[in-house]
Amino acid sequence: MYHFLFVPLTLGLAVLLGIMESVYVMTGREIWRRMTKFWGILFGINFAMGVATGITMEFQFGMNWAYYSQYVGDIFGAPLAIEGMMAFFLEATFIGLFFFGWDRLSKIGHLVVTWMVALGSNLSALWILVANGWMQHPVGSRFNPDTMRMEVTDFMAVIFNPVAQAKFVHTVSAGYVTGAVFVLSISALYLLRGRHVDIAKRSMTVAASFGLAAALSVVVLGDESGYTAGENQKMKIAAIEAMWDTEPAPASFTLFGLPDQEARRTDYEIKVPWMLGLIATRSIDGKVPGINQLVAHAQTRIRAGLVAYDGLQRLQADRNDAEARARLAAHADDLGYALLLKGIRPDILAATDAEIEQAAWSTVPGVSPLFWSFRLMVGLGFFFIGLFAVAFTLASLRCLRTSRLFLQVALWSLPLPWIAAELGWYVAEVGRQPWVIEGVLPTFLAVSNLSTGSVLTTLLGFVAVYSVLLIVDVYLMTKAIRQGPAPAEPELSAEPDLAAAPAAAE
Repeated sequence: MYHFLFVPLTLGLAVLLGIMESVYVMTGREIWRRMTKFWGILFGINFAMGVATGITMEFQFGMNWAYYSQYVGDIFGAPLAIEGMMAFFLEATFIGLFFFGWDRLSKIGHLVVTWMVALGSNLSALWILVANGWMQHPVGSRFNPDTMRMEVTDFMAVIFNPVAQAKFVHTVSAGYVTGAVFVLSISALYLLRGRHVDIAKRSMTVAASFGLAAALSVVVLGDESGYTAGENQKMKIAAIEAMWDTEPAPASFTLFGLPDQEARRTDYEIKVPWMLGLIATRSIDGKVPGINQLVAHAQTRIRAGLVAYDGLQRLQADRNDAEARARLAAHADDLGYALLLKGIRPDILAATDAEIEQAAWSTVPGVSPLFWSFRLMVGLGFFFIGLFAVAFTLASLRCLRTSRLFLQVALWSLPLPWIAAELGWYVAEVGRQPWVIEGVLPTFLAVSNLSTGSVLTTLLGFVAVYSVLLIVDVYLMTKAIRQGPAPAEPELSAEPDLAAAPAAAE
């Protein structure tokens, strides 16, 4: 979540830079070049911070998540490696050409460089979200009892995982909204202070158009994410909705309520009929299961998983035990559920009914935080649509500079897309607990054999270092914003200055 403070702005600004420079190349007007260079400076500062925080995440897989890396490294490592070779190297190479190639490349050549930076940013997000999507919905893979690892069976299924694709387009669109709000807010600041008016008005117009399309896309693509979660992560949907029991189809959407996880009920509910059923199932007869029913189903899967675990234990003792291999294969999909008992007792084959029920209830994430995080995120999404719709209308009427109330609202909206993005990641990652890989590997089993003190020390150390870097990042961006775009360069006259000729001769 710390790293993702910097990712969405990179995604959004990269595309906006491409749009601005495209206008410069098509019109030849110097003001669009100045705009591109100014917003490019802010992009570069943010990009550097994103790289610094992202590198640590790559290393921690082998340090803090050793068993996870050993268990699924063959699958999870492939998209990360492709991201580094295909996307990050592409982005890192062309970003240098972007900054230092203005006077060394042709207009078209530099425009291609700018769009390659944007392409690299989006490809990086794609491969990261392919990896994350597999953790949410582990397709194209199987457990190999001979190696005790998950292995790829269909890499194309991993790439075209519906959860990964839905997460990619939704996350990238959220990044576009962040970039557009950033440009909109800083431009509003300039207009309120009467500085750099020509550049601010043009920047705001571009941000309004691009942001409106992106904000509408976020809502539409968020619906797609809801549908894929309804298909593959039913407990996440039930927890987000604080829906304890299955309702008659189509299920209602809880607009407001006070979830009580201990009492297993939701008080003071205000519901919108049919809405949840249509979002989660895209039908009027598809049922959305409740938490209680999903917990009961989890108990069934835990018992089936114990059969698979027993077969695995026997197979480790005798690799030629055909019956044990068959028992494991028959219930392999439920093995991860049996592993939930490892958090309760080591000899899970001796688990009691009460312990199995306890393990089944551990599949329920924190309901109240998810319930409110999701609603605040959705509310912000609709706010962005309204914000950009007003900005687009005012830009079309050429009334941006005179609408001071809107400019103030736009300025104070600056932090909101980051709040929405962080809430989105919270819902995505906390919503799938207790799984680090949905239905396959519990989170508590994936960690390295490290003491709490060791992990806490390194975590606090990195947070401290990154906080210092964040302060520097904000300082540099604030300084660049205060300085504003570079002044227009004076045009060189084609005629010689005859009055200065005698003095020059002397």
